[in-house]
Amino acid sequence: MNLASKRLLWIGLVVVAMAVVPLLAGNFTVSLLNDIGIGALVALGLVLLTGIGGATSFGQAAFVGIAAYATAWLSTTQGMSPWLGLAFSLLLTGLSALAIGLLTLRLGGHFLPLSTIAWGLSIAMLFGNVDALGRHTGLSNIPALTIGPWSLADPRAIYYLIWALVGLAVLFSRNLLQSRPGRAIRSLRGGAILLASVGADAYRVRLTLFVTAALFAGLAGWLYAHMNRFVSPSPFDVRASIEYLLMAVAGGLGHLAGALVGSALVLILKNGLQDVLPLLTQRAGQLEAVAFATLFILLLHFARGGLMGFVRRWTHRFSAARAPRVPMPPVSPLPHRTLPDRGSQILSVTGAVKRFGGLVAVNDVSFEVKAGEIMGLIGPNGAGKSTMFNLLTCTLSMTAGQVRFLGQDIAGLPQRKVARLGLARTFQHVKLRPHMSLLDNVALGAHSRTSSGVLKAGLRLDRTEERQILQEAQRQLDRIGLGDRAHELAGSLPLGTQRILEIARALAADPVLLVLDEPAAGLRRKEKMALGDLLRKLREEGVTILIVEHDMDFVMKLVDRLVVMNFGSKLVEGVPSAVRADERVQAAYLGSVV
Repeated sequence: MNLASKRLLWIGLVVVAMAVVPLLAGNFTVSLLNDIGIGALVALGLVLLTGIGGATSFGQAAFVGIAAYATAWLSTTQGMSPWLGLAFSLLLTGLSALAIGLLTLRLGGHFLPLSTIAWGLSIAMLFGNVDALGRHTGLSNIPALTIGPWSLADPRAIYYLIWALVGLAVLFSRNLLQSRPGRAIRSLRGGAILLASVGADAYRVRLTLFVTAALFAGLAGWLYAHMNRFVSPSPFDVRASIEYLLMAVAGGLGHLAGALVGSALVLILKNGLQDVLPLLTQRAGQLEAVAFATLFILLLHFARGGLMGFVRRWTHRFSAARAPRVPMPPVSPLPHRTLPDRGSQILSVTGAVKRFGGLVAVNDVSFEVKAGEIMGLIGPNGAGKSTMFNLLTCTLSMTAGQVRFLGQDIAGLPQRKVARLGLARTFQHVKLRPHMSLLDNVALGAHSRTSSGVLKAGLRLDRTEERQILQEAQRQLDRIGLGDRAHELAGSLPLGTQRILEIARALAADPVLLVLDEPAAGLRRKEKMALGDLLRKLREEGVTILIVEHDMDFVMKLVDRLVVMNFGSKLVEGVPSAVRADERVQAAYLGSVV
């Protein structure tokens, strides 16, 4: 039995077990499982947002409350169907999340969590002070859900709806993470510059993820209102948000299943403490929080990755090596750019100037890059070549001057738009996602060549496009000699192989110009030779390369032309032999290498 069959078997057994539970368990157990399912929906959004996306939110309970109060108000005061209430609740929750996200997601560090705390406090206060929402008394007599002639008022009846929605939410999330937008989401922790280099907008990706997590919370709020048939402000305050975050952390922030495990752990533990502590002391209410916190501190001390991380770590020791995936049938390739004629100008820099206050890092530098060549940009430490590199890729804005790429002035454009024009880059300090496979890391490079969004990906309507992306990623891995290692984790590779993998990611963008930032840094002699062979092969295939490097022996044997910088200015430009013989270059940089 292969790995996929085993996984399907386990999923089938879990589904059967969940279907049988209400038939055998008592009312208390079924009600507890309903609460666990609702908590899991909220925690699932936090796994995506916080665990994978890296944005911490203490306001998810407020989104639960918005949806719960919206459907409660509509169904009790306006007589609307709860199913119409679902649509309105999700719409209101999504718009609220969009508004909050637009205001707060550009905040960095601790400011984002603090802003969500303020948001959570204000919403809870609003619920308790609006007459139409029943103030602190809340809203009661909320109608139960019905499906045709069947009422879901009984906990056993609504149980199946809750867990069906949990299953669909997990499936949606899994599909999402294994897609074009999902790879961008999984790369958020790599920084905005990484995403911009492949043509993605980190702010937009994070905003989309924030709204998605809020919609999961809104779905939970709708279920909560019609299951309990009563809402009041207290279940939606900041303390509830902290509890939801604890569910995600305890279960494992990096695992979708961690949302279910964490929700079960927190709620079972809470109920257990409420049963046990009164038997031990008369101050059970005061000690419950202390006991709860102590147990979680111990859990996180021994299992920092949550329960799922702990389980995965131990099962990995005894599991067999991952089985290779079955090759997908070929599909039509992604569209390719028409490359410029060899020898034509593709990049020109005219009078580039960059000042940082009173410091002039780049001073009146001009040069051009022609199609089909490897051009080097070199200079001693502090020469300004890294700043020049960042000006070319629009990571930094120019103080004065002009950069034209394919005839278009790109100075001042966002980096992601320059990447979409066909300028791909690598990084001096490798920016790969270590917990993603080689295939997924390279597939990220094709982000700008496709367009599927979150909804299309989550519903698996992007199958053809996804196969095209993965086929392109596999082609680039074959191109650099790593095709047979496609499903290994990038973090398991040595530095030299990681640098080559980063080049493959850039090639997946189908670039007109490939710009490399010190690709030989930290490499051993054989790794440098392999890198040089790869770059020569790419030149023969028509790829144009601009390389910023400090290893003179490596550069001199590789490039067609060189630009030498010193103290922020262009010192000399020419073929390697002429540059090597130039006395100014020898004095500034080369020394004994000549």
